[in-house]
Amino acid sequence: MDDGEMGSGRRSAVVHAARTTAAHAAGWTLRSAVAADIEVIAELRAMVMRADLERLGRYDEHRVRQRLRDSFSPQHTSIIMIDSELAGCVTVRPAEGRQWLEHFYLAPHRQGRGLGSAVLRTVLERTDAQGMAVGLNVLQGSAARRLYERHGFVVEAQDPIDIFMMRPPGAMASSPAKA
Repeated sequence: MDDGEMGSGRRSAVVHAARTTAAHAAGWTLRSAVAADIEVIAELRAMVMRADLERLGRYDEHRVRQRLRDSFSPQHTSIIMIDSELAGCVTVRPAEGRQWLEHFYLAPHRQGRGLGSAVLRTVLERTDAQGMAVGLNVLQGSAARRLYERHGFVVEAQDPIDIFMMRPPGAMASSPAKA
């Protein structure tokens, strides 16, 4: 998912709740991001987004990493760990009267096994408990759109590059299918 400079700079209660590392049945945990995570996350972003950005004629080796560096917010970001391996990341920050889901990336070898759904469910349970809507944007043609639709996100707007989606608090997922 691509993003801009969104957020008020306040600490997200959603990700703050994830600060306590809790083991999940599937063997993954969330840990707080630290400033030193920025380069590994920038590389993950470049790897995950490359095919979609190339398809859209928007891939730039430097820009794809710099956009992450410019908007990285350790206080709103959680690192997804499996054993001692960084499996992905997710950022949730307050913006525009809702929580904004961004920088949700999984290592390619971790995709398609239900990890994305499990992490997203955890994030959405927290936003639902706060009564908060969640917004995001996803690139046109990205397979990630199906994941978000399964979890209750609907299209609010779109342009030739991005699809902007929103999920009201408590929206039901259409199925527990794997990501």
